[in-house]
Amino acid sequence: MSATTQQVEEQSNSTDMTSVELSEDQIYHLLQNERRRNVLRYLHDTEGQVSMRDLAEQVAAWENDSTVQAITSSERQRVYIPLYQSHLPKLDEEGVIDYDQSRGTVTKTETANVLYEYLEPTTADDTSDDGSDDEPTRWERYYLGASGLGATLLAGSTLGFSPFALLPHGTVGLAILGMFWTLTLGQRLA
Repeated sequence: MSATTQQVEEQSNSTDMTSVELSEDQIYHLLQNERRRNVLRYLHDTEGQVSMRDLAEQVAAWENDSTVQAITSSERQRVYIPLYQSHLPKLDEEGVIDYDQSRGTVTKTETANVLYEYLEPTTADDTSDDGSDDEPTRWERYYLGASGLGATLLAGSTLGFSPFALLPHGTVGLAILGMFWTLTLGQRLA
């Protein structure tokens, strides 16, 4: 797989293999629109066909920071029409989804997985050797610990608590800066 082209092998209905290639420009063009990203977000955990109406309702709810039950018909329609006329045909044309406009159904294809890599690039890299997904949590804990230690040093030095009162304020600042610099460098190199 080259840096400029993502290739996906896709099973067609006649059981022959067809190849769908998306250049990085095509991928970024497809993902530049928030509504298309929301379509992919909705389809990410689905299997099989979904109704275009359900898809439009959920996208409208996300766009309006609401729930599907709380959106109005005008909010739904403002999303439905552009999906129907533009966004879903564009994703279908590029082979990302199978869109049956007459039936109002949408099915994601294997090509959608290529786009998910661009939408969520850290999911593949965040797993540790044992396959668990605790790597981000480990770094969050390190930063939280450094924040706590830094706050303790700063508060103790400022308020004059022993033994922190013996430390000059500049030393405390350098120590805190050094902790975060070391953590950032360590995370970057890991």
